[in-house]
Amino acid sequence: MDFELSEEQRAVKEKAAQFAEKYIKPRALEIDKTGEFPVDIFKKLGEEGFMKIPFSEEWGGAGGDTLSYMLAVEEIAKACASTGLSYAASISLGISPIYNFGTKEQKEKWLPDLISGKKLASFGLTEVMAGSDASGTETTAVLENGEYVINGQKRYITNASYASVILVTAITGETANGRKRISGILVPTDTPGVTIKSDYDKMGVRGSDTAEINLEDVRVPAENLLGGKEDGYKFFMQTLDAGRISIGANSLGVASAAFESSLDYSKKRNQFGNSLSKFQAIQFKLADMAMEIELARNMVHKAAWLKDQGKPFAKEASFAKLFASETAVRAGNEAIQIHGGYGYMRENGVERHLRDAKLLVIGEGTSEIQRIVIAKHLGC
Repeated sequence: MDFELSEEQRAVKEKAAQFAEKYIKPRALEIDKTGEFPVDIFKKLGEEGFMKIPFSEEWGGAGGDTLSYMLAVEEIAKACASTGLSYAASISLGISPIYNFGTKEQKEKWLPDLISGKKLASFGLTEVMAGSDASGTETTAVLENGEYVINGQKRYITNASYASVILVTAITGETANGRKRISGILVPTDTPGVTIKSDYDKMGVRGSDTAEINLEDVRVPAENLLGGKEDGYKFFMQTLDAGRISIGANSLGVASAAFESSLDYSKKRNQFGNSLSKFQAIQFKLADMAMEIELARNMVHKAAWLKDQGKPFAKEASFAKLFASETAVRAGNEAIQIHGGYGYMRENGVERHLRDAKLLVIGEGTSEIQRIVIAKHLGC
């Protein structure tokens, strides 16, 4: 097995690290404090080609692989988890469903502006009764005279306030066995009847837009249906499988930031005549953090590699998401402990890592859901 990155992958990682250091990291505390979505940073991400990474040149992409994209996610999230989360969501949940499952006409209409970063897309899945149970969707879409009439409400939707189009999940009828038929429909956000508000006061990833969407008699053309009527639920699950790798990469970024801050502080902070790094209690914490981050990175990279090779990757994506996100929580918690009172103060940015990490064990399938997914792959 060769664990070396290719020349192209190293170039992406280096470019992302430099971009994050210059444009994102200096703003991270401000973004967290204000909770404002950094529109200018996302414009710059588009201009620098970061939205293009995992898409083919045929549609204006850079022709990169999934691993290259994950390397970029990790470096961006390392500087600011809010920006990393919204960046990953715009690609994995916003653009990718259209890229993977859209018709030629849908791709021609939406992909150029999305892949270039001129516009953002969002994925409207979660509802009051549809969180971990995606089949609990209650939003409806009724076909009338060549249009879908959509009614319902979505909540906790990433990037919706700044998106030009939202892939909305909705019930379009019943399947042959009498279950809900859930389909995906592309809804431009300027369509009459669409109302979006973003007033959640979140614990972490505060600069990543999280919105509520109300759809009242929203009418869109029937050709806005993504894929076939019967394929919607399958598409969503495949999209979430891939998205879980990006949450793993986000988690790596957060955990790495917590670890590097802790290692640096432990070498500079002196107590009882020695630096903290000389005390075995601190050494054990740092050793565990470093070990878990490396193991999580291997999982994320393997899941990305499997996807790029066209091999089954759903189980490994859950491995990566579950272990990396829980690693980020542990790293964030230990970082505060190592920094002591200094780490507890919000102005220093250390406690932000723990607050940001907590979302990563919830979003795109909770840790409990990941364990269920893994168990099913084991034949349980």
